[in-house]
Amino acid sequence: MKVTILASGSKGNAIYIEGEEGSLLVDAGLSAREIRKRIGEAGGDERDLQGILVTHEHTDHIRGADVLGRKFEVPVVGTGGTLETFLRTRKSTKPVTTRRVSAGDRFSISGFSVLPFSTAHDAAEPCGYCLETDGVRLGCCLDTGIITPRIERALSGCDAVVLESNHCPRMLEEGPYPAFLKARIRSKLGHLSNNAAATCLHDIGDDLSTVMLAHLSEVNNTPKKAEETAQEAFYDGVEHLVVGDQHVVSESVRI
Repeated sequence: MKVTILASGSKGNAIYIEGEEGSLLVDAGLSAREIRKRIGEAGGDERDLQGILVTHEHTDHIRGADVLGRKFEVPVVGTGGTLETFLRTRKSTKPVTTRRVSAGDRFSISGFSVLPFSTAHDAAEPCGYCLETDGVRLGCCLDTGIITPRIERALSGCDAVVLESNHCPRMLEEGPYPAFLKARIRSKLGHLSNNAAATCLHDIGDDLSTVMLAHLSEVNNTPKKAEETAQEAFYDGVEHLVVGDQHVVSESVRI
């Protein structure tokens, strides 16, 4: 399995995952044109795309899903709540294939065994995904205000995780955002802080070889702060620690 963060942040999120039988996107929050460009920059082939797994319906996670789904004739996969909003708000009247999944119910796509799990965010029915192939397991957990026991169970035993590390609490508190937005971000249905992400990594970290930090705020965080806080979670370090960026494709990691 090869994993690349194509984009990560409030302006758009997309993770590109390559397997033996094809590739998947987790979220498609940039324009379809930009995602296709970044797949090429990651060394991938857009023609191998087999599906788009959507975590929730916010624009920075679904912007390109409709066009990509129709262009490559692949399903947009999500929970019922996510797909209901996606279909109601899409601008095109052309048909797009969707596939409804439920948290806790495993399904197969493109050689991957996928387990959706519920997350804690202010969206209709948000979820994360654990993807497994050839005995290797990747957990993707974005946009969650807290790490629930259910999330921790889903991520435990993963070889690699893509985990939100959105903000430094001090930078958020002292930053320029209005009070209502600060409250939303640090709420239980908001976004995960560096400290909360590090605690999660410490609690699940026994089998981790790769950590990819995602959805960093460009206003309330820095890559250095997120990386340093995450490193503190590991006594002996972690083999690969990658910090996703909003504007450039990340290092690709094979797991």
